[in-house]
Amino acid sequence: MEKEVRLREVGPRDGLQNEQAWINTEDKINLINALGETGLPYIEMTSFVHPKWIPALADASEVVKGIKRRPGVTYGALVPNEKGLERALEAGIDEVSVFISASETHNQKNINKTIDETFPVLKNVIDVAKKEGKTVRGYVSTVFGCPYEGEINQSLLVRTVEQLMEMGVDELSLGDTIGVATPNRVKDVLSLLDFVPIDQIALHFHDTKGMAVANVVAGLEKGVIAFDGSVGGLGGCPYAPGAAGNVATEDLLYLFQGLGLHTGVDMDALLDCAMFVQGKLHKTLPSHNLQAKMGAGGERL
Repeated sequence: MEKEVRLREVGPRDGLQNEQAWINTEDKINLINALGETGLPYIEMTSFVHPKWIPALADASEVVKGIKRRPGVTYGALVPNEKGLERALEAGIDEVSVFISASETHNQKNINKTIDETFPVLKNVIDVAKKEGKTVRGYVSTVFGCPYEGEINQSLLVRTVEQLMEMGVDELSLGDTIGVATPNRVKDVLSLLDFVPIDQIALHFHDTKGMAVANVVAGLEKGVIAFDGSVGGLGGCPYAPGAAGNVATEDLLYLFQGLGLHTGVDMDALLDCAMFVQGKLHKTLPSHNLQAKMGAGGERL
């Protein structure tokens, strides 16, 4: 296993996008600022998808413009198309995240386009982002299973990933959108995609069946060093019925600390962030480490 791993915090975007309760702009800014103080190297702040599709993140520009940037932290945002990119660049993001699904049905539900129709849209976004000096992250959803189709067509997955790499994405995040992966499946997919440099791959697990941490270990054993987490275990997918929250960033951190892997992230500060957002949502979040802290006498709702 590698001595150092990279944590990608996606809670402010992938976590909050699925919440029914509105989190006000000031609280989103305060959460991102606090996450920036934990030592996390990357924070995905929001999404520039049209507000009618993701109303919880309708204040994307205000959030990005309102944060206090910490040196050494990359601040990214999800961008669906050139119009969204224009707004994101005007707001001042560091990194652009584009997204596509490995499943035709999920892609249609999520983007309202076929996979082949999505490729030129992403290419335009990536080309412009690169010209503006931005790094690009490419998300592939439903890599390990689709809520509509079940098993994923492996040749379509390979072709989708090949296209993203040819377009020039700097990091590829492979998503277990509905949380059905198991460690052997993780290793099989990574072997299938062995044409992608391992240091350009990140893994993004949802904990629907309680397998996320085990799947992360499988990724580590294959040499992956970047993993997405969501503070408090926030999240889900609006277009994937039954998708549970993302694996909690603090649960990943606990795993990495136990394995002697360096992240540079402070656990106490991260748990404070999880407690903050739990209080704002007025509900119990699924993070094991957060609930253990609260059970040990931490502040309760």
